[in-house]
Amino acid sequence: MPTVSAVEFQRKFGRFQNEARREPVEITRHGRREFVLMSAEQYDWLRASTRRGHRTDDAAEVVIDAVERARMDVEHSPPLR
Repeated sequence: MPTVSAVEFQRKFGRFQNEARREPVEITRHGRREFVLMSAEQYDWLRASTRRGHRTDDAAEVVIDAVERARMDVEHSPPLR
């Protein structure tokens, strides 16, 4: 994702507006991430994807069984105290 300072963004708004049609543009202020500019289509897709989640109560039995049998790799386990 391209990154631009807020000052540069203000100076070249049209350029970054066109760029945001292709991919999100990260805007920083004082070196910290502040905003992300994206197309309305990308934003709509992102919003819709958050609503596509499913409740675990609604999961199919095969999914529940797979989760119950799943084991974490030792490298990801918490350290023993």
